[in-house]
Amino acid sequence: MSQRDVYVIGVGMVPFGRFPEIPAALHGARAGAQALDDAGVDWQDISTMYCGASMTGGFVASRVGHLLGLNESEQVTVDNASASGSSAFRQAVLAVGEGRTDVALAVGCGKMDRAMFFGAGPDPLEQRIAVADAQLSAAIRFALIAQRRMHDEGLDEEVFHRITVKSHRHASLNPNAQYRKEVTLEQVLESRLIADPIHLLECTPTGDGGAAAVVATREVAERLGRHPRVRVMASQFRSAPETDHPFYEYELTKRTASDAYEDAGIGPSDLDLCQVHDAFSSEELEYYEALGVCDPGEGGRLVMDGDVELGGRIPFNTDGGLVSRGHPLGPTGLAQIWETTLQLRGQAGPRQIDGARFGLAQMIGAGGVCVIHILGRD
Repeated sequence: MSQRDVYVIGVGMVPFGRFPEIPAALHGARAGAQALDDAGVDWQDISTMYCGASMTGGFVASRVGHLLGLNESEQVTVDNASASGSSAFRQAVLAVGEGRTDVALAVGCGKMDRAMFFGAGPDPLEQRIAVADAQLSAAIRFALIAQRRMHDEGLDEEVFHRITVKSHRHASLNPNAQYRKEVTLEQVLESRLIADPIHLLECTPTGDGGAAAVVATREVAERLGRHPRVRVMASQFRSAPETDHPFYEYELTKRTASDAYEDAGIGPSDLDLCQVHDAFSSEELEYYEALGVCDPGEGGRLVMDGDVELGGRIPFNTDGGLVSRGHPLGPTGLAQIWETTLQLRGQAGPRQIDGARFGLAQMIGAGGVCVIHILGRD
């Protein structure tokens, strides 16, 4: 991955939700300031900052930097759709690992209002149609994948609904989640059917937010010594391979995960938690198998046995995931790093996994990219 060991020394996150009066860059600056304070580092000491942002206008990194204060640092905007924050974090990790700087900041920010979808104009009806088209086309695709699995494996659709119940339960324990109310299986089924078997409560919402992380060398981490050390054991990126697989994200995740496990020197059985891209509840189940935490065809059993819940064998999306924590595109991947870092430090409060040592964060970006990071407690 890199020539020098890299550590996460600070993380920050602002609540996700709908905040029409707050600019996207301000979400990023607030999260960045939190991360710097958490690390014990001053913004003036940062020479390199990467900002993950998508559909938020131009020069976002510079806007975040201006809000943080005068600083002549390198400030770069990274746009990889949903994987923007993960890609920004990877660039910060590489900058430190390759010896270009001893400390780097990764920020993610997003503001997903209706007008930002595919050039929708100011007319409210046009905006509603644009959002509906974008969300429905994705929902149909994931619904077809779910139906194929139900056909091939005899899987009951209740499995997908229970993933949503689990994610909302996790989000209810996360003070920064967009939705902080538990839901029942009955409430999921009573919510509007979007694309059979996917209901409204199984779809990620639009919203705003920001998240950030500071990474540094081992020497800096030891000198500051503010938290238990969390090392970036793997940072892997792949673009979609040429494949006839009907769900390219599955194959792409499988290959990227293989690289990440080799880089980290651990396997899926060593993981204590996973954060994954779950735009729809059915998508999360695909990654159980793609990441190798269970054999093909066993994903449904993991859900029904409670293995992917807090307290289970391998909890997934401990912060609520995209479906419940929220998904403003730019900061989502860094929200995963925030959650994983807190878990490995033992600072996740009511969501805490006892003795967590290794965590994986996976994000998919539209256009065919996958970014996977594995973090480990020293």
